[in-house]
Amino acid sequence: MSLESDIKNVVESMDLSVYDIMTVSESGDTIYRILINSKEGISLDKCAEVTRMLNPLLDVTPPVSGDYRLEVSSPGIERKLKSLKHFNASVGEKVKIVLISNEVLKGELLKVEGSKITVQDEQVGEQTVPFDEVIKASTYFEW
Repeated sequence: MSLESDIKNVVESMDLSVYDIMTVSESGDTIYRILINSKEGISLDKCAEVTRMLNPLLDVTPPVSGDYRLEVSSPGIERKLKSLKHFNASVGEKVKIVLISNEVLKGELLKVEGSKITVQDEQVGEQTVPFDEVIKASTYFEW
């Protein structure tokens, strides 16, 4: 099994799900970032608990070479949508999608069927686009 599979197993054993795993560099530091999700929301206590559960695993199987900092957090209310799984989990939310054609769709994510995404765009109404035409996408919250 891979390290990511092991991480997912630990997180899922706590009735949570892994939203994304990434390695980023910020201010010269390497950060191994694990974003977790739950229908009930994510608290700081949950993040700390997941960190404590993952530390022994990452001590045995480091995710990167050299020094790094582990960061466990929620993907947040405004989060990137990178996969069809992310889109499926965001149905009913407000999204902004940039397509290969540079067209921007902004509105409610209505549904995901197969690899097609349907948005109720604020300007032009209901639009269905193939997932492979999406350059970038994220949820947004109207304050």
